[in-house]
Amino acid sequence: MIANNWIFWFIPVASILALLFAWIFFRQMMKESEGTDTMKKIAQYVREGAMAYLWQQYKIVIVVFIVLCAFFAVLAYGFGVQNGWVPFAFLTGGLFSGLSGFIGMKTATHASARTANAARRSLDSGLKVAFRAGAVMGLVVVGLGLLDISLWFIVLNHFVEEATDTQKLVIITTTMLTFGMGASTQALFARVGGGIYTKAADVGADLVGKVEAGIPEDDPRNPATIADNVGDNVGDVAGMGADLYESYCGSILATAALGASAFFLQADLQIKAVLAPMLIAAVGIVLSILGIFIVRTKEGANMKQLLSALGKGVNTSSILIGLAAFGILYALGIENWIGLSFSVISGLVAGVIIGQSTEYYTSHSYKPTQKVSESGQTGPATVIISGLGLGMLSTAIPVLTISLAIIMAYLCAIGFDMKNMLTPHNLSLGLYGIGIAAVGMLSTLGITLATDAYGPIADNAGGNAEMSGLEPEVRKRTDALDALGNTTAATGKGFAIGSAALTALALLASYIEEIKIGLQHIGRNVLTFADGVTVNVSEASILDFMNYYQVNLMNPKVLVGIFIGSMMAFMFCGLTMNAVGRAAQSMVNEVRRQFREIKGILTGEATPDYARCVAISTRGAQKEMLLPSILAILAPILTGLIFGVSGVMGLLAGGLGAGFVLAVFMANAGGAWDNAKKYVEEGHFGGKGSDVHKATVVGDTVGDPFKDTSGPSLNILIKLMSMVAIVMAGLTVAWSLF
Repeated sequence: MIANNWIFWFIPVASILALLFAWIFFRQMMKESEGTDTMKKIAQYVREGAMAYLWQQYKIVIVVFIVLCAFFAVLAYGFGVQNGWVPFAFLTGGLFSGLSGFIGMKTATHASARTANAARRSLDSGLKVAFRAGAVMGLVVVGLGLLDISLWFIVLNHFVEEATDTQKLVIITTTMLTFGMGASTQALFARVGGGIYTKAADVGADLVGKVEAGIPEDDPRNPATIADNVGDNVGDVAGMGADLYESYCGSILATAALGASAFFLQADLQIKAVLAPMLIAAVGIVLSILGIFIVRTKEGANMKQLLSALGKGVNTSSILIGLAAFGILYALGIENWIGLSFSVISGLVAGVIIGQSTEYYTSHSYKPTQKVSESGQTGPATVIISGLGLGMLSTAIPVLTISLAIIMAYLCAIGFDMKNMLTPHNLSLGLYGIGIAAVGMLSTLGITLATDAYGPIADNAGGNAEMSGLEPEVRKRTDALDALGNTTAATGKGFAIGSAALTALALLASYIEEIKIGLQHIGRNVLTFADGVTVNVSEASILDFMNYYQVNLMNPKVLVGIFIGSMMAFMFCGLTMNAVGRAAQSMVNEVRRQFREIKGILTGEATPDYARCVAISTRGAQKEMLLPSILAILAPILTGLIFGVSGVMGLLAGGLGAGFVLAVFMANAGGAWDNAKKYVEEGHFGGKGSDVHKATVVGDTVGDPFKDTSGPSLNILIKLMSMVAIVMAGLTVAWSLF
């Protein structure tokens, strides 16, 4: 198949191009000076702490992966209910996901001092260093993701042997889809562990340092400040990189699997439908690189001008990939190429709207966040209330946008054939349209993730400038870059949540395809309905499977699954929030102890014990991340074994609905609280040290685990449950009780 489709080779070439430019940007960043000896020393503290934490995390993750891999091997080779390639695909998914986070974090820890030093020259110099370093993360994620997909496609094309090419492509795409579980599992540990680490340190630094001791953020006298800066890297860089790696791969692979199913009887169109999402992603890489070079600003730029500078790069890439989609799908000659191109556009537009909505609700350039700051005049309670209200209201635009994108992507794909929306062919084609909309949204991830990874780099640069005692003008520039980073990070989280919703819907449809493969693995080649009608499994449509397993709202197993899925979103958040609370208590007690027992810290005559705080955050994160992560893996397995396919479909639908809305609420409320504090720190409502400032610091402290631990982790929970269900499909159909 590959030999007859030379265009396939553009995909691995694009992935290598992404990795090449990531290396170029990394080398350019490393040529910048880290500044004074003090700046270098602080950067080294952060770098060592981040790497020490990551190695500890990987030790635990490796054990989990070995156990799960052995389990999959038993299912595949012992019981024959699973494809024999699954254990290997699972391992490579986890390896590449972890590698993405590791490279991104390594780059970020080298970039922070260099960004602060560049800001001594000009605002534009600081922005360029931070953004290009963030671009390393973006390009590594898309480069490794597409390279992993390309390599597996080549390997499976060589080894899989089926009677026909169309059957072979279905086997290849569904097998490739399973490596997404490895990526999702690694991403969940990275997100949850990193989120607990960073917020335990942040809460301790804020509550004791800023509120009780009255010292500035990132003050070197604060014992938790190094742990706080380490946390920005392990949570917001390594965690986000692993998170979006699996979203990126999941959307491409789910769409490829849906394409193989939708065009099962048309061999020529089938291979084109499989390659289309990969090619769109490949062109997106090239256009993301172009967008990265567009980003620049002028000295003295305000927040809106800085946002505009980043937006120019992202929007240019988005417009160009939208236009390119028409050319790609036309050149491939796919059925209804114009309609499918507009499906891609619907995903791109949805991503832009969600990003703009998040920016509006979380940036202190706009009224919603300013009103949260204003509410601090009556104390911390009203800050909490107004932030919660803002977060709840902010869910409307993303939910309605994703809903409209789903409908438009589906209708565009089927040519607006409203009378026959749910015929078997139109259903398959419409679901393929939704999948390709998710690919469209994530096609510019190379630059979109760069704007997100930029945030923690700018934050660490500000911390380095403060701790190094650089001149006020430099701190003013790094503060501007940091405030911009808070908004871009919030926008990135909104983008990640939106892409998770579209990707999870595509995975939901792919689950049915995996059920088909699972039935064939256990030798059940015929579906026998209650009225005696029989259908061959290999020829059955998605609707046939939905009817056979009675996936409808009158089935109590579906309803139970919906309730369990909805509960999982809240239970997961409860576990991670409490984990942050417990770890933060230990940090608060330690910071208080050091202020009390190490005389001379507050006068600058003694150096705090930074390493002790780093160790507390590391220990807390390692201990607390296991339970929520294991529950996320067990929920689909146990639901499938007890309630069967219909119960799992309900679980995935409930988890998607509740998890998506809850994630938007938490991310936006947390982002608004953070920037409300920064708005006060700029001199509004009394400025730093005022009662309003202390009230907004409390709001920011509550918002920290909202936006950096529980909220972002929900993206992965949604997709991980879908991936586990897909990988466990053979087990579900073979051994379910009902």
